[in-house]
Amino acid sequence: MTLIVQKFGGTSMADPETIGLVADRVAAAQKTQQVVVVVSAMSGQTNQLVELANAVQETPDRREMDVLLSTGEQVSIALLSMALKSRGVEAQSFLGSQVRIHTDETHGKARIKSIDVEIIESALNQGKVAVVAGFQGVDQSGNITTLGRGGSDTSAVALAAALKADECQIYTDVDGVYTTDPRIEPDARRLEKITFEEMLEMASLGAKVLRIRSVEFAGKYQVPLRVLSTFKDGPGTLITLEEQKMEQALISGIAFNKDEAKITIRGVPDRPGVAYAILGKVADENIEVDMIIQNTGADGTTDFTFTVHRNDFKQTMDLLAPIATELKARDVHGDDRIVKVSVVGVGMRSHAGIASTMFKALSDEGINVEMISTSEIKISVVVNEKYLELAVRALHREFGLDQQKAD
Repeated sequence: MTLIVQKFGGTSMADPETIGLVADRVAAAQKTQQVVVVVSAMSGQTNQLVELANAVQETPDRREMDVLLSTGEQVSIALLSMALKSRGVEAQSFLGSQVRIHTDETHGKARIKSIDVEIIESALNQGKVAVVAGFQGVDQSGNITTLGRGGSDTSAVALAAALKADECQIYTDVDGVYTTDPRIEPDARRLEKITFEEMLEMASLGAKVLRIRSVEFAGKYQVPLRVLSTFKDGPGTLITLEEQKMEQALISGIAFNKDEAKITIRGVPDRPGVAYAILGKVADENIEVDMIIQNTGADGTTDFTFTVHRNDFKQTMDLLAPIATELKARDVHGDDRIVKVSVVGVGMRSHAGIASTMFKALSDEGINVEMISTSEIKISVVVNEKYLELAVRALHREFGLDQQKAD
């Protein structure tokens, strides 16, 4: 008998009605398969717990915060187990500490080290559905830990890997991974299959269907992932290893990130150590830098440009003012009204001319490219935010990703 791990997020556990829908899906799957279910806290409950903590302590203790936040999933596993039992399905709920999801000791963003699966296997062998709290684990001292953003996805993938499950199914409020955001491009289509590598790029570039950590984990342990909708029937999107035999589409999707800001230090003396003098101080403040461009002029100076998250823009600008003075740079210029648009696809490995096609499509729409970044399977450009929708639609059309051209 096949074994699957199903994960349901907060929107799928929002109220008794949606919990009933989840129970129906699990009950149907359990007729032919062994099923392990991982659930998140009910929608909005984690935020309420955070507000409670902030009301009683200005800076909540991290250990106690993990104890508090883990109660959200405890509510969910109990309610779903009850709903399954009301449908005649034997179910048993488990906390992360009961399953022994072992993590490191980093409260708030712990990393999974190992999982003891004996207790889950015992429940499955008794014909039960194992309902496991996502997002949480336990450290070597017995303290409750939480896994941070996307923790329930990571819990599900880790359990699937430990149990050697045939598939890990991530249920969300969308019915799969699309060629781009359908809210921007109505002709976006659902992908039947995408590689881990492509999904990792799209997740890192702003696609919010899956969290990066869960995709990394699935790729590392070769766990087939499938993204499905709780509220709509369908095959979803399978995320798996690249198949060499399969003819790859040239481009699989258009991703974008609105949370970008660009900073340029102009007229910096062109000498060794300048890049470190700038970026070293930025890194010391735990500010992540994305794209970097350095242009050297004929006068012995250089313009140094990089992008950061928009939330870090003001802090970075304030940080660079004294650095620019120290380096005797001409000035510091910032722009927090930019976006990053990317084309992603493993097919570009074996095809030349992707960049020129991309740049021509943008040029034809009068869109100026401010920065460019490439990897083996993606090309990203920075453009003014007012051109976001136009750029996405133009590239989607240029690379034949619209529904009309789908097979």
